[in-house]
Amino acid sequence: MGKAENLGIGLQATDVSGQKMVNVKGVPPDSTVGELIQGLLAQMSLPPNDVSGRPLTYHARLEREGRHLHAAERVGDALQTGDQVVLQPNIDAGASRR
Repeated sequence: MGKAENLGIGLQATDVSGQKMVNVKGVPPDSTVGELIQGLLAQMSLPPNDVSGRPLTYHARLEREGRHLHAAERVGDALQTGDQVVLQPNIDAGASRR
C-alpha cells in the first residue's frame, strides 16, 4: 500500500461549462463536501457573485452517481478516488414571486 492512499482522496473537478478543470489530491476524508466546494472555488477561480452582484451558492454533482452532493456529507462517505464532480451555481430563476 502506497503512502498516497493514506493522504486523502484524489478527484477531478470541473465547472458546469467544462472549461475549468482541476485535479485535486489529498482531500481529507473527514472534511465536508461544503469545505471541498469552497476550496475548489478558489482553485478554479469561479465567480463568487452573479452578474447582478448577488452571492452565488455552488453545488457539487457527483458524476458517478448522477446526484447532487449535500454540503454536510463527509468526503470519505460520498466520494472515491477517481471521482469527477461538477460545480454548478444554484440559479434562482425568477427573482419575484406572484
